[in-house]
Amino acid sequence: MKTRTETTTLPPREFTVDTGRTTVKIGQGHGLAVISGPCVIDSRELIMTTARALAELSQKVGMPMIFKSSYEKDNRGSEKNWTGPMADDGLKILAEVKKEFGLPVLTDIHRQEDVDRVADVVDVLQIPAYMCQQTSLVIACGQTGKPINVKKGQFLAPENMGGAVSKIRSTGNKNVLLTERGACFGYNRLVADMRSIPVMQELGAPVCFDATHVIRLYGISSADPAGGEPRFVPHLTLAAVAAGCDALFIETHPDPMSAKCDAASQLNLKHWESMVRMAIRVREAIKTPESVGLFQA
Repeated sequence: MKTRTETTTLPPREFTVDTGRTTVKIGQGHGLAVISGPCVIDSRELIMTTARALAELSQKVGMPMIFKSSYEKDNRGSEKNWTGPMADDGLKILAEVKKEFGLPVLTDIHRQEDVDRVADVVDVLQIPAYMCQQTSLVIACGQTGKPINVKKGQFLAPENMGGAVSKIRSTGNKNVLLTERGACFGYNRLVADMRSIPVMQELGAPVCFDATHVIRLYGISSADPAGGEPRFVPHLTLAAVAAGCDALFIETHPDPMSAKCDAASQLNLKHWESMVRMAIRVREAIKTPESVGLFQA
């Protein structure tokens, strides 16, 4: 039986975030990393409290971390839903997280006209799943030279993310991370296809797995406990690590049901350490993502 490495030469994949104070490397030759934080900036107090806890936990478990929270959530089910503090106030809070805790910071970006001001503050620009084919936005983000995390649209096959990768690389920016967050299955349901992890890795980009969005039950308010199934976050996270993902995306909150966005799907912060430690043990068992794909017909 031939091994994959004997038959296929995959392009190298590496994603680097260097703040000058902290460096996080994701991809071949590196251990698991995690992107984590509340879905959206509910308040300065909430963000600073959570960032402090995550900075301490990251050091405790020995996993590199990028702090994530969005200053704006534009994709909401109702015009009455909280959309965040917006850029003026939100970016100030994210800058404070960087200064206070030394964590690299990631946030969503929705509009081309916001790209430059956001890139001046944060370390990673994240393109939301439903915007991953928005060529003008994707290229504008690439042109900043910042590391870019692109969330795979739930409407796309994993191999079709090659388009987003190509657009960013056309700007000369090679620092691309792809995040799997589920695929449409009928109405209001997502499923996690673990095959998407090696498929997207073959595009030459590291792949992150987001279990906290996969378990949302769309069509039900995220403020309703029935709007998500957070008890399955550990199951899907560990499965993704076993499938060879390079990083994890875990939205977390100290009191999820009080969150102003995705309350029904964020992992309770009190469970974060236990779950991440289990993920580390699974990664140790497989040794490297490449080990998972050793055998093929």
